[in-house]
Amino acid sequence: MKALLITAALLAAAPLAAESPHEHAPEQAEVIAAADAFFFALGSTRKTDLAEVMLPGGMIFIHDRRTPDAPRVDMVPVAQHLERWARTTGRFVENMRYETVLVDGDMAQVWGPYVFFANSEVSHCGVNSLSMVRTESGWKVANTSFTMEPPGECKRLGAPGFDQ
Repeated sequence: MKALLITAALLAAAPLAAESPHEHAPEQAEVIAAADAFFFALGSTRKTDLAEVMLPGGMIFIHDRRTPDAPRVDMVPVAQHLERWARTTGRFVENMRYETVLVDGDMAQVWGPYVFFANSEVSHCGVNSLSMVRTESGWKVANTSFTMEPPGECKRLGAPGFDQ
């Protein structure tokens, strides 16, 4: 079963939307395409790709719950994360189910469960909250908050690939 989940995640061409793209309003489809680009950049072997889809002035809030007795929230400026990311090695794949996509003018929110693979192994899962901003060059991830839960919680959270 584990090998099947890993293979499915690595072969996935795009994150999982709650609805098919043709069922979304045009502005939601644009935001979903930008979220897809964000996840493709995470999985890219060119570590600089992530900088093309994020705003360096944003913030990342990591709600780390992998150790239940010592949960913590880490705050990382996007610019700092991009510098670190450019030096990472390994293969990373993240699949997210877009359960909620809200758009109001040049502001959007994408919310839903995800699973994160590091070097073909489930590292963690949780819930993503992507705050998106429309810029002159298109939609970008401005801020993101996400929970990090141990792999044993993926099914409960409804992470892609973990049937409930």
